[in-house]
Amino acid sequence: MLDDINSAKRVIFLETFRFGRGAMGDKFLLALYKKAKEGVLIKLLLDAWGTKSDLTYFQPLIDAGVEIRLYRKVRLTKGLLAKNHCRNHRKLLIIDSEIAYIGSSNITAYCVSWRELNLRTTDLKLLTIFRRSFRDSFRTYNKYDIPMVASNKSYHVGDWIFIQEYPDSVRQRIKTKYEKLIREAKKKVIVETPYFLPGHGLRKELMDAAQRGVDVTIHVPYHSDVRVVDIIRRHYSGILYNAGVKFKFYVPANLHAKSLMVDDEIFSISSANFDYRSFRYQYELALVGKEKSILSQLQEHYSYTEKYSKDFDYEQWKQRPNIEKILEIILLPFRYLM
Repeated sequence: MLDDINSAKRVIFLETFRFGRGAMGDKFLLALYKKAKEGVLIKLLLDAWGTKSDLTYFQPLIDAGVEIRLYRKVRLTKGLLAKNHCRNHRKLLIIDSEIAYIGSSNITAYCVSWRELNLRTTDLKLLTIFRRSFRDSFRTYNKYDIPMVASNKSYHVGDWIFIQEYPDSVRQRIKTKYEKLIREAKKKVIVETPYFLPGHGLRKELMDAAQRGVDVTIHVPYHSDVRVVDIIRRHYSGILYNAGVKFKFYVPANLHAKSLMVDDEIFSISSANFDYRSFRYQYELALVGKEKSILSQLQEHYSYTEKYSKDFDYEQWKQRPNIEKILEIILLPFRYLM
């Protein structure tokens, strides 16, 4: 990413949840500052929660002419929890009209050791809709009461489907697409996510697929950075395992990649986690495609992840202490906020 930023000539558009202080943030800040001083048009859309609403860190960029907008500052207002819980979790970087990145990575040292997944593309048609998506998000960045109507469209470009998600308790485009793909799976389903808290519909589709003979594998971190999510996830693990769903726990670090692959024929690379919060409350992006070269790279990616993963131990799960089972039940009602 940094190499591409350093070669930018005209524009850099960046939309991300977290851009923080530290070695990684400082490198990006310096690269952006240098390009701004060269006259490159730069716009940043950062989530106020993920970036801590602190613009002092970005003052050198602002002084150099970079336009920075914070998405939805935390406010004391009616519906405090619901509105402040709706965050812009999208990750999109556009450089000139030539290169774009979409995927899971934040820009912060906090995440530097995590296993991520990002797609770099030079497809001009995809770049066109990515720029449109960023433009719409940047324009409507601080609308509290009016949905970002322009940012909830799905675009079809050849075999590609670009899905823009916005907070909605009823209509959830990414989740609906995933349910359909899993329902139609014939041989294999691989889900990769740091936080696995799917709703009833997705759990049912995964179990139904396994019951009809589909090889269903869930890649998750052995320990994520949100311990409470791991505890609630544990409650579901044995139930899904009994239905034939396999779990692979990535051990070295947090597995923060977000992807889905079905039958080695279709994939999704996304900013969305496999949980209530992403599907219901957050602005997310997903790119669904069939590009064979990407499918082969994804297969290598999964193989590497699996190499450093451990299998779910059902007997150990059954024998876990009662206090752990009680804690799972106590935390379960909070899964909608995780």
